[in-house]
This record gives sequence, C-alpha cells and structure tokens, in this order.
Amino acid sequence: MAESLRGLFLLEEDVVFLNHGSFGACPKPVFAAYQEWQLRLERQPVRFFVRDLWPELKKMRDALGAYVGCAGDNIVPVVNATTGVNMICQSLKFEPGDEILSNSHEYGACTRAWNKVCGKTGAKYVIAPIPDPIESHEQIVEAIWSHVSDRTKVLFISHITSPSGIVFPAEELCRRAKERGILTVVDGAHCAGQIPLHLEDSPFDFYTGNCHKWLCAPKGAGFLYSKSDKKHLLEPLVVSWGGNNEMSSEDPFVDELQWQGTSDPASYLAITDAIQFQKDHDWDSVRTRCQSMVHWVKDELEKLPNVRAWYPTNGDMQKQMAAVIVKDKLGQELKDYLMNQFNIEIPVWTYAEGSVMRVSVQGYTTQAELELLLDAIKALA
Repeated sequence: MAESLRGLFLLEEDVVFLNHGSFGACPKPVFAAYQEWQLRLERQPVRFFVRDLWPELKKMRDALGAYVGCAGDNIVPVVNATTGVNMICQSLKFEPGDEILSNSHEYGACTRAWNKVCGKTGAKYVIAPIPDPIESHEQIVEAIWSHVSDRTKVLFISHITSPSGIVFPAEELCRRAKERGILTVVDGAHCAGQIPLHLEDSPFDFYTGNCHKWLCAPKGAGFLYSKSDKKHLLEPLVVSWGGNNEMSSEDPFVDELQWQGTSDPASYLAITDAIQFQKDHDWDSVRTRCQSMVHWVKDELEKLPNVRAWYPTNGDMQKQMAAVIVKDKLGQELKDYLMNQFNIEIPVWTYAEGSVMRVSVQGYTTQAELELLLDAIKALA
C-alpha cells in the first residue's frame, strides 16, 4: 500500500522522508492541478482575476468549509497558519497588563508574533510550563489552566503541537475559557487531513490551519476560521480592494481578508483538488494505517536504552506524529548523523539531556523505513 502511494508523490526516491510534518508533500495529481490553475491565470490574467477568481474562491471555501465543519463564509484562505495567527494577534486590541495565556509546547514563530504584539501594547505573553514527562490530557489541562488570571484576555494553544506532535485537549481548554469570557485562538497547523474537524460545533473563537501539510495541498495553502459573532474583530494584514470590489462578497470578513492584493491564488484553488485526492484514495484507511505505524515505531524506539518516552502512546494523544527524547546526542549532531549515514530526513532539536526527534508517518511511509530509523538509533547506543 505505502509503496504504491509513494509513486504518487514527487519525493526523491533515495530519501527516507520522515518529516512530512514540517512542510508536507504534494501528490503528483494535486501538483498538476495547481500548475493548471497557474496556466489558466497566465493565459488570460484579466479574465481570471476580474471574472473567474471570486466564484472559484467561493467554491473552494465551500468545499474546505464542508471538510473542516463550518460555513464557507466563516473561512478565508491564508498563506499558512503563521499568517493566520499574525492576522488574529495584530487585530485584537490589548491594554497594558492584559495577558495572553499559552504554553511551552507552542510553535516558535507564533510565540514570536504574540511577543511582538505584547511589546507594542504592554500586554504579557504567559507561558504555562507543560510537565515532563506528560502523563495525561488532564495533566495538560491543569498545567495550563492553573495560569489563568483575572487579566487573561486570550487563550492561545495548538490543537496538535509542532515540537511534540501531541493532540492537545483543545476543546476542554477552550470550553473552560468560553465560560470565563476569554477569547480562544487555536493553531491547527497540523490538523486538517490528520484529524476530523467540526469547527462550527467547537468552542474555538478563531482557528487557523495549514492545508499544505496533512491535507497535501501545494505550499502556500492555509485557512483562517472565525465564529460568526467574532468576525468583526479581525482586520487584514494588508489593506487592498477588499470591500470595494464589484465582484466581492457582501461579508466584510471574506472581502477584506480574502483579497489583500494581487498574488498567485493557485495554491488556494488547488485545496479542492487535495480534498478530492484523499477521497479518491480512501484516506480514512490510510490515516488508520499511519497511526498504527506511529504507535509501533514510538513504542519500539522507547525500548532502546538511549531513548526515553515524553508522553504516553495512545490514540487520544497522538495521530501521525510522535516525538521521543534521544539521550546524549545534541540536535544538529543527531540530525547530521541520520542524514549523512542513513539518508533519513527527520526533524531533531536539542532538548534537556539530548534531543527531541519527531517522526511523521504519511501514506507513502513504509515499514522498512521505520525499521531503518530504529536501526540507526540503536547503533548509537
């Protein structure tokens, strides 16, 4: 199964690619559709931008909305989840002493974005430490919630964390925040295509994610979702013709955030093709197989004397990514060893007594590739 799917991707055949989580990988049919959108634009740019684009973007938003469980007019395309986070944090109004509550497992670029806003406004970015090792979702909830104060204005968390690959208890944390009148912002960079989403029924006020990762769309394809009653709080990063276009939607949220100047929208439009690709290849079954492989490789790695567990192996806490602590070898040294001696592309970074190593398993990953990783780490011991 994995071998046959590998042929549908553009990945170099001699690389053991266990890093889908960083930038994704686009299947050949989806990439071809992406290029066809680009050709269509270049053949008649005026017709494309003035007459064709808005209806096509609406089709895409409706398809993506159905995929993530929300109305098409409550979602807009963005380049990536980091852009979505920036749009949110730069739109919200803060006063000195206001607090944005987050935690120690967040993506560094988003932490920098919040700190930048705090530096300008006098607000404070509060990082709740996540225990190590992690024992349960309940432990994560209490670790973060214990830092809520009367000044907490925003809760910012990932749905699936980038450094650790953990499915965070986002619904429970955001439900508590909603009861306290705290705005909730969720970074879902790793979620679309990896776990089912039902955004309209969720307690999330704002949610941003990538389509170029686990949904396998082209690079530069993400989305930003807002609850209907919160859309007025968001502003575009770039003020352009949105809201002043005869072809535009009546919804200012869509108008202003969807169009921020001339750019190549092909990656956005190819999201629909990525959704169809996964339907055509029974991706529910692919995901189930990938999750079983992740559980297996994580458990096998943790049996090695130079590896320790960071959190439990179970379906609630991990899906298609898993992270372990490799002792003694520091980040870049371990990364170079795996690439130079085994041609394994995998993210590694320095942590505590050694390194974090995060394994991603996608439909093209084979059992033999995971066994090679095990042999490589075993050799270090």
